[in-house]
Amino acid sequence: MDEGIAIQIDPTPGTIISFIAYLVIIIAIGVLSSRFSSKGITHYFIGGRQMNRLVVAMSSVVSARSAWLLLGFTGMAYTMGLSALWAAVGYIFVEFLLFFYYAGRIRRFTEKFDCITLPDFYTARFEDKKGRLRVIIVFIIALFMISYVSAQLVAGAKAFSACYNITETSSLFLTAAVVLIYVILGGFLAVSLIDTIQAFVIMAALIIVPVVGIIDIGGFGQFITLLREFESGEFVNPTALSIGAMIGFLGIGLGPPGNPHVISRYMSIKNPRAFKSVALMGTLANIIMAGGALFVGLVGRLYYPELIMLPAGDSENLYPMLAWEHLTPVMFGLVIASIFAAIVSTADSQMLVGASAVVRDVYEKMIMKGKEVSQSKLVFMSRTVVFLLVVLAIIMGWLAGELVFWLVLFAWAGLGASFGPTTILALYWKRTTHAGVIAGVITGAVTVIIWNLFLSDLIYELVPAFALSFLVTIIVSLRTSPPDKRDEMFRAMDK
Repeated sequence: MDEGIAIQIDPTPGTIISFIAYLVIIIAIGVLSSRFSSKGITHYFIGGRQMNRLVVAMSSVVSARSAWLLLGFTGMAYTMGLSALWAAVGYIFVEFLLFFYYAGRIRRFTEKFDCITLPDFYTARFEDKKGRLRVIIVFIIALFMISYVSAQLVAGAKAFSACYNITETSSLFLTAAVVLIYVILGGFLAVSLIDTIQAFVIMAALIIVPVVGIIDIGGFGQFITLLREFESGEFVNPTALSIGAMIGFLGIGLGPPGNPHVISRYMSIKNPRAFKSVALMGTLANIIMAGGALFVGLVGRLYYPELIMLPAGDSENLYPMLAWEHLTPVMFGLVIASIFAAIVSTADSQMLVGASAVVRDVYEKMIMKGKEVSQSKLVFMSRTVVFLLVVLAIIMGWLAGELVFWLVLFAWAGLGASFGPTTILALYWKRTTHAGVIAGVITGAVTVIIWNLFLSDLIYELVPAFALSFLVTIIVSLRTSPPDKRDEMFRAMDK
């Protein structure tokens, strides 16, 4: 283990070449996917419901993780030790249940009623003839998604800047340009295929980095011995945190059922009967990624026992620093690709969600309601909106970086609390009403914002907001008239 201040990352030609090769591959996929995605907005936004089980499993998992896994979670494990694992347990368990029970129901319903967005689902399920529910949902998606995309682009820019010694402004435009090319051209097919490749890149990197670090430290036995001695053994105590912190960590798992970019994956699968195998593949990928990130933090703490030994004294720099010091230049290029992959796999999915909200839910279903609009025009508009959303995200990231990162802290919670409880009830409780869902969606969003501003020290805002949204939806539904066609709606969800 080295002592003193850690040296800065200095890229080599091998590192640069391997990363460029990765970029060429993902852009090529976007170009090759363009013809398929030009067939219509169903193809552009959910791949024509033709995605196979592996693509759905991998893209669902990786699009939900973002840079938080590789930078945030590794830094958390570095700081907290083994108790950080609770931050992964919740979402791994919940996503397994979603694949097994939730995904198939929403997939069957959305095909029956030709839904391609989350607002489409709510509108069909609750016969939202006046469009009030659609407007509210689109507003909440827009509130969180633009900031979310912006934060991912800024994170990509910071990674580029730190690892390749270029300015953050140049890095921001480069990150946006790469993502923009394949999203505009290839739509959902390109995004899903690229996310699948990126899932394997991330898993490979998260296995290689800690394994090489453990070998260099003297082997697994030496690694375990040093961990047990570190901080008198508390570093490897999985219960070394408060009950409130543990509940908050587990509460991260409440996010997936309400995040539209995850739900769109469920809508896209070709055969809804394949979700059992999707659950196994996706859960295995989640375990590998979380386990690898956890071990990166544990190994890294032995190499850099003091925070000042990391670049800028920031624990989120641990993963690239550990990789740079222990891997060959080409393998280090793979690690940088994995960071970039984690960032853009979330950003690209959110771009499509934002564009679908504008084109499908606002333009086609509200402005042009009852009028015929050609599929080619809708696809062109979708690509144009993606471009404009990226421009807006760049401006926000450039001018208000700190605000964007503050917003992204609760974006996952805001979407999860607004749409998670209400979609679950809509899929499983016939008595859920239009008014109940409106009340629940608003309650979830407002509670997340207020809790984040004033009560965030108590517990992660997603937990109380999810509970309140669930409760309010039930109470209001019981006090309002049940939907007329609830039996028909439920038959559409059944196998």
